[in-house]
Amino acid sequence: MNLNHKTVFMIALGMALLFGDTSRADGLTSRVFDVKESGAKGDGKTLDTDAIQKTLDDCAKAGGGTVRFPAGTYLSKPIVLRGSSTTVQLDAGATLLATDDPADFAGATSNSFIPFISGKNLHDITITGQGTVDGSGARWWIPAEAARQKTPGYTLPRPNLVVLTGCTNLRIENITLQNSPKFHLVPTDCDGVIISNVTVLAPAHAANTDAIDPSACRNVVITKCRIDVGDDNIAIKAGRAQPGRLFACDNILVTDCTFLHGHGMSIGSETAGGVHNVTVRNCTFENTENGIRIKSQRGRGGVVENISYSDITMKNVDPAITLTSYYMFNSAGDAKQKSEPAKDTAQAVAAGTPIYRNIHISNLTATCQRAAGIIIGLPESLISDVTLENVQITSATTGLKIQNAKGIQFKNVQITAQQGPPVIMDNAEVTGIAAPQPR
Repeated sequence: MNLNHKTVFMIALGMALLFGDTSRADGLTSRVFDVKESGAKGDGKTLDTDAIQKTLDDCAKAGGGTVRFPAGTYLSKPIVLRGSSTTVQLDAGATLLATDDPADFAGATSNSFIPFISGKNLHDITITGQGTVDGSGARWWIPAEAARQKTPGYTLPRPNLVVLTGCTNLRIENITLQNSPKFHLVPTDCDGVIISNVTVLAPAHAANTDAIDPSACRNVVITKCRIDVGDDNIAIKAGRAQPGRLFACDNILVTDCTFLHGHGMSIGSETAGGVHNVTVRNCTFENTENGIRIKSQRGRGGVVENISYSDITMKNVDPAITLTSYYMFNSAGDAKQKSEPAKDTAQAVAAGTPIYRNIHISNLTATCQRAAGIIIGLPESLISDVTLENVQITSATTGLKIQNAKGIQFKNVQITAQQGPPVIMDNAEVTGIAAPQPR
């Protein structure tokens, strides 16, 4: 695939033009609304929810501006952004700290929860500064992990940290997001998103603490982020088709990010709405469970196409490459592991069938705790047109398993496995390597 560098350039250029000047001619965003002037104490003990919400609402009524949090710890129940052209500025030393009482987050229906920070159908929203948003997740993680161990793959309902829905011109920059009960940052059905120089932190054992999950979003740039969490470092999700759009997720660029603990750079598992034009480049992975990953299964799948990974360095990952249409909701630490069936019969292709095609992986080096990885499609929907170029993977156990796949090209690929052949093939059309010798 001739991966569209022009498209990538246009995305980056468009984002720069979109956000290059956040000032407004009318001067509205120069207005500053200080939460302490509305009565917030910032002492970490006093509940500051009312003062914070009043400040946000005053900003919205004024038509926009900057809501400023000076240094301090602001304990709060959930808050809502209600006005466009709003900048939330967390100064250095400022922490916006969520309460941890489940009753504070109760949603409209039983066993549902509202996010700590939310906003809907807004434009020109920025969350910035050198401060921190802390979700106080420790109370939530213990029962969540117990539930996951009992039922592998189960996600116990909990609040997300930041969810912004139906927004345009969204910028999240320079802040730290940490200790979310569940997912940290979830832009949903947004268009024009920059996430830059953001640090996302949660313990490696904290279940389902995804860092950044662009869901049904278009024209997204995620750059220079440092992510160390307990689940997907980034997960691009397309759970359902979007009216008037061929692809729910389109034109997403991830560049110059560092992934530490976590479950890697993922697409899925919800791909029914389609994912198109994703570029990941100049990223490093260390001690992650999974490196690059596309995951889905029958009933949750859709078209995932025009995906590029380049200039990737991985150390001690498990594994380096995962492209699977048999996602089993496993975590490598689970005592019980489900795997794809040894024998499977082709089923009728339906709306929820995963289709992966036109994927390019280049300039990747990796060392793996165990296997090198998998490229496994369905018998009725082969993974197609995948190119690995200038790829070096050293695995502590087995090599790269390729099954139910066609049009796989190897160009200057070296896979070193301690057990068995470097490439294991089953119903796979692969060029650029010698066929395995009969045993």
